[in-house]
Amino acid sequence: MLLRINSENPEGRKIRQVVESLQDGGVIIYPTDTVYGLGCDIFDQKAVEKICRLRSLDPKKAMLSIVCKDISQISEFAAQIDNNVFKLLKRHLPGPFTFVLKAGNGVPKLFKNRKHTIGVRVPNNQIVLDIVEALGHPILTTSLKSDDEILEYFTDPIDIYEDFKKLVDIVIDGGIGGNVPSTVIDCTDDVPALLRAGAGEWA
Repeated sequence: MLLRINSENPEGRKIRQVVESLQDGGVIIYPTDTVYGLGCDIFDQKAVEKICRLRSLDPKKAMLSIVCKDISQISEFAAQIDNNVFKLLKRHLPGPFTFVLKAGNGVPKLFKNRKHTIGVRVPNNQIVLDIVEALGHPILTTSLKSDDEILEYFTDPIDIYEDFKKLVDIVIDGGIGGNVPSTVIDCTDDVPALLRAGAGEWA
């Protein structure tokens, strides 16, 4: 179904509708502060596997990422965050960044790739933050790529719905999305390293 949600003041009943779908094993498409993403409850293995199939990802090799509501929640799923990394997260989140951290014990088994890392995001988008808040734990996030020769990512939720209405449970219309993904920073070594330049400005 196509569900329009106010991007500035998300309607509570619609957020609850999305959360109920996630709790039932649903797969959703939702807006972020960069591109639209595919998501599900990180603790629902079948839903995670479905998204990996949709994106042709191998969970054992792919760097899967999660959306958290804040830095405090990130700390529940990452291994120990030192003071420098904490300051880095605090300075850039919420925002268009994905930070690669060492995975902690709270990360579901399917997310633990060979490097034992996890990508974490806190997007500056109220819809997805409200969803994570209401669900009580993070959701999976992976960018929704397009086959278009010009636009690498889907931007119009109506087009997304036409292409994915038989593949996912809910497509959230939160307005036109961006076409530049998040900036990815690897924080697993002593010095943070830029893995992908994206929407976030990184000095």
